[in-house]
Amino acid sequence: MVEVAEVLRGFERLFERRVGEPKRRSQTLELALVDGHRSDGATSDRHMLGLMIEQLRTVRQIRQYAPDPVSDDIVAQLLEVARWTGSSKNGQPWHFIVVRDPETLRRISQLRPNINWLLGAPLAIAIVLDDEGTSDAYDEGRVTERLLIGAHALGLGGGTAWFGDDAQQAEAKRILGIPAERTARSMVAIGQPISIKDPRPNPRAGGRKPLSEIVSDERWGMSKP
Repeated sequence: MVEVAEVLRGFERLFERRVGEPKRRSQTLELALVDGHRSDGATSDRHMLGLMIEQLRTVRQIRQYAPDPVSDDIVAQLLEVARWTGSSKNGQPWHFIVVRDPETLRRISQLRPNINWLLGAPLAIAIVLDDEGTSDAYDEGRVTERLLIGAHALGLGGGTAWFGDDAQQAEAKRILGIPAERTARSMVAIGQPISIKDPRPNPRAGGRKPLSEIVSDERWGMSKP
């Protein structure tokens, strides 16, 4: 199995090579195995980049999981992805708690109704931060998204469960044994998805706004000629 952390680093190297050699369109790619192709040059840069973009585009928030356990190998790969996530000034302001115990997940899921789906997840990774400053909050989002992308790339799914207000966050920290001075606001559930539908009683509509509504050219409200 190709390790997903190495896949992500390999894509970074691929971009670096394309920047340094813009006229070179195909080369041997050590990561061609991500979709079953050989690593002897049979897979082009363009194809590899297309696969990467498709992986990124199709990541979804998953809230319904099969009960199948997540293997230690998968967990190790996801933690490597998290470990290699970039952070402000390379501060790496995080600690990760891998939670498999159904009772612990049940207690967390009861913090507020909108995360009761967490009960059905076979595993979740809590993200603990050094403090609640702006840069840590930004880095929290970066590492959360990396875990979601990594799970998707490995054929699984992930979903973010936000603990709630200050009191609910404090209770989550108590349940997980997190020191009071640390910040913990969420955990990322991981498992085999059985549906991409939102099972909550107040689901939001799916889909995305068209680019014409969210993109301007050069100045606000200007369209590309």
